[in-house]
Amino acid sequence: MEMSAHYTSFVAIGDSFTEGMSDLQPDGSYRGWADLLAARLALRTEGFRYANLAVRGKLIGQIVDEQVGPAAAMRADVVTLVGGLNDALRPKCDMARVCGLLEEAVERLAPTCGRLVLMHSPGRQGPVLARFRPRMEVLFAHIDALAARHGALVVDLYGSGALGDPRLWDADRLHLTTEGHRRVAEAVAQVLGLDPEDDWRTPLASAPLTGWAARRAADLRFTRQHLGPWIGRRLTGRSSGDGRSAKRPDLLPYEPPRP
Repeated sequence: MEMSAHYTSFVAIGDSFTEGMSDLQPDGSYRGWADLLAARLALRTEGFRYANLAVRGKLIGQIVDEQVGPAAAMRADVVTLVGGLNDALRPKCDMARVCGLLEEAVERLAPTCGRLVLMHSPGRQGPVLARFRPRMEVLFAHIDALAARHGALVVDLYGSGALGDPRLWDADRLHLTTEGHRRVAEAVAQVLGLDPEDDWRTPLASAPLTGWAARRAADLRFTRQHLGPWIGRRLTGRSSGDGRSAKRPDLLPYEPPRP
């Protein structure tokens, strides 16, 4: 398919990033960049259809086993695939296996959709990103190679300094805020050929430096509320996505959420 800003259907697959955490809505649900992109595409095409199969906590093997087949069967104009980062952030990770599973997903999806979109996931500035940077760079290099081989598009969110700003990340330091998701939706829209609404790479305005005591208090809250439970799930083999189903499992006409 030639580059076009006219699309009739969109399927998103992946993990919590694509599900929409932590873009929390008043009713307790998550919206996120994929929903925002779908809403924008729906304004351009009557009868536009959208499915979001992403579920938080999913590893790339689970995405391949549970989401790739249904997504391929939908034969959408646009499919976005973001996965592998949950694997890379684990203490032990076979990156060769992760890359192999990602390749399997791309090989199955690319022939069945008009445009396959892959991404370099954004990373929050800080010591955690520095620790896992080598794995992420392996993953992103493989994504680039797959995209070149299969004619997929790549959205480089990792390369944007703006999206690394801690103020665009929720208190759990793993998921983007509402503004972060808005910027991702804008980035994907531009790669798909839509006219830009703004420059999603624009850095946030500078803010006063946070004092040492406030930073330490934030670190303690993060450890107690988020890091501790995350480690507990890893040790017991549980996932935040256990028992959860996709929020939009079927490719149906898009309807904006009720206020």
